[in-house]
Amino acid sequence: MAALLEPPPPFPLLPPNSNSTRPIPYNLKLGRPANPSNKPALLLSLHSPTTTTTTPCCAATPEQPVSESPKPVPGTALVRTRDRRRAVRLAWEKLVRWSRSWRSKAKTDVLERTNKVVVLGGGSFATAMAAHVANRKAQMEVNMLVRDVQVCQSINSNHCNRKYFPEHKLPDNVIATTDAKTALLGADYCLHAVPVQFSSSFLEGIAEHVYPGLPFISVSKGLELNTLRTMSQLIPQALNNPRQPFIALSGPSFALELMNKLPTAMVVASKDKKLANAAQQLLACNYLRISTSSDVIGVEVAGALKNVLAIAAGIVDGMNLGNNCKTALVAQGCSEIRWLATKMGAKPTTITGLSGIGDIMLTCFVNLSRNRTVGVRLGSGEQLDDILSSTNQVAEGVSTAGAVIALAQKYNVKMPVLTAVARIIDNELTPKKAVLELMSLPQVEEV
Repeated sequence: MAALLEPPPPFPLLPPNSNSTRPIPYNLKLGRPANPSNKPALLLSLHSPTTTTTTPCCAATPEQPVSESPKPVPGTALVRTRDRRRAVRLAWEKLVRWSRSWRSKAKTDVLERTNKVVVLGGGSFATAMAAHVANRKAQMEVNMLVRDVQVCQSINSNHCNRKYFPEHKLPDNVIATTDAKTALLGADYCLHAVPVQFSSSFLEGIAEHVYPGLPFISVSKGLELNTLRTMSQLIPQALNNPRQPFIALSGPSFALELMNKLPTAMVVASKDKKLANAAQQLLACNYLRISTSSDVIGVEVAGALKNVLAIAAGIVDGMNLGNNCKTALVAQGCSEIRWLATKMGAKPTTITGLSGIGDIMLTCFVNLSRNRTVGVRLGSGEQLDDILSSTNQVAEGVSTAGAVIALAQKYNVKMPVLTAVARIIDNELTPKKAVLELMSLPQVEEV
């Protein structure tokens, strides 16, 4: 009787030495295999096409062969999992084939024709871009036009910018100079990396050496404080050439990670599609993806305003107000940037792309951000003058904040978060009071 009380087997019983995969009926009520005949309870007749064998219930010996598992029944979880994996694999293979086909058609004539690139500026991002372009082609001459004589000597003598990247060796084809004529002579492209507030006077001083058809690729992000000009407006006007070819380069990118050749994605924007494609060919490589856009206003405005928002995010961190508060504030700031940018003619899709939300996330949530660091120190109680005097890098958001508010008034856009940052920078509002005021704003429908 003990055999009758044993738990049911974990799989249907099969006759020994049988090729049959037909399961035996199981009597759930009796707790044993069903016995369709009148044979003894402990015996079960199992029939195969070739032989008839009788075996005690649940008495299979270790020597008995175990038959293969039944084939999956359509609609079961196993079949659904298999189909899902197959669909994912096919989708990935299709994507890879498309990518390889696209790469096989990619043009490289721009890089082949480019013999000289000039980089304006000697800061961290200027250095990173100079190194990147120089690595694209060993035969290319890359000139950095710098003002600091010590930086110039460091680059030429030691092949490194000791002020910003003392541990990174620059390519041999990077040359620094303080002479504008030497740097610009015969250049095919110009990368502009001078801080926005100094750009106008700098460009006016070198305008006589700039070839009218020289394409300017601007990586400077911000708005000129007194005039509210973007770089696409400032550069042609400072050079006294309304037709100066212009490209904006923006996106989530830290100079240090570019120097380390970590995967990065950016956007080049120009009203001239051929010019944008040329800049893409010049800069794109296996660790730097370059997308193109025609929305110059959207790319520039997002790049300028995200610096102000990063200061706000840093203030929240400096006050230890938590992740809920910071995320809500950044989300509100994103909406404010979208409101103003679209009023100025930008495309909403640009604000949700790499140069918009992508750059905002990097600047607001990562410790390497200069503007966020300023905000953290403001939130912890430090004075702005002390913060700015203790760093050798420019936080564009500090000077851009006032320009942003002037633009908001011009286009009649309410921007509570960015306005609060401007008032804190002007020392007219404390971070604590700003948070209280923002939390007390009317609770309206989200737009």
